[in-house]
Amino acid sequence: MADGEDWSYILNKFILQAKTGDLKTSGYPKDFNGLTLKISFGMGALAKVPWIAFLAQNMKVSNGIYPCYLYYKEKDLLILAYGISETNDSEISWPVEVINSAKTIASYLKEEVPRYGNSFVFKAYRIEKKENKISFIYVDSDKEATKIDLESDLNSLLNYYYNVLSIPQNIEKSTSSFTTFTLEDELEDFLIRNWDKTQLGKKYSLIIEDGELKSQQYKTEVGSIDILVKDKNKGNDVVIELKRNQTSDDTVGQVLRYMGWVSQKLEDNNVRGLIIAGQYDKKLDYALKMIKNVDVILYEIDFKFKDFKGDIN
Repeated sequence: MADGEDWSYILNKFILQAKTGDLKTSGYPKDFNGLTLKISFGMGALAKVPWIAFLAQNMKVSNGIYPCYLYYKEKDLLILAYGISETNDSEISWPVEVINSAKTIASYLKEEVPRYGNSFVFKAYRIEKKENKISFIYVDSDKEATKIDLESDLNSLLNYYYNVLSIPQNIEKSTSSFTTFTLEDELEDFLIRNWDKTQLGKKYSLIIEDGELKSQQYKTEVGSIDILVKDKNKGNDVVIELKRNQTSDDTVGQVLRYMGWVSQKLEDNNVRGLIIAGQYDKKLDYALKMIKNVDVILYEIDFKFKDFKGDIN
């Protein structure tokens, strides 16, 4: 991208142009974070669903899988999707966890759609336009997405795409913002280093044996628990999992699996689970309504600045 452009700028430009008759795409970047960037407003005639696609090597819009934005103009609805080619059946598919948990666009909208109905929804935004300002409103929560939210949503999906295709990750580190997926990678270490200063540290104790920290990445025969702690008042074990770049179903299943292991192997029938997430997730909320011994907390980052006072002799 050109200097001064961030992803939200490109997305705003895309939405505004989609509302015109201009089909030109020469003013857009050709690549993004190691992926080929393809944009279309139509070929000869205006498309009902303009799109932006992020393509790995050997992937094509006509044959493959790829993250993409699909703008349903008549509904003023923008969907960030697990894209699937329509022209030809792709030889590779998105993982089963996506197919089983994410809704197809047709299912999500509960109606026939003009194009791309078999792609899967990752995020959906309602588009609101006032003069030349575009607002992106999360359909599921009715909250406005900030620039950082938009960048974070995209980077999370791209990161997942890299993992699916075993592509070396090439997410750019922004000098003006931190993305959620980057923060999540560092959050676990941050919590451990600052445990006694956090709200968690007031309620739970880290497990230390013979002077060695055991809580972080606690090894079990069914995987490693992100953080295993003890409730200071009740003495029961608490399985803490960070909701990283995975589906809500995966996160809940993972927590329950570890809780089952702790219950049996550590003989703690009062074990509880705690999921730490970066933002509200309706799927997660519904799932946990039926599970009484698992809680969710949201984290937020608070940056503070202070004046620099150097010692000048």
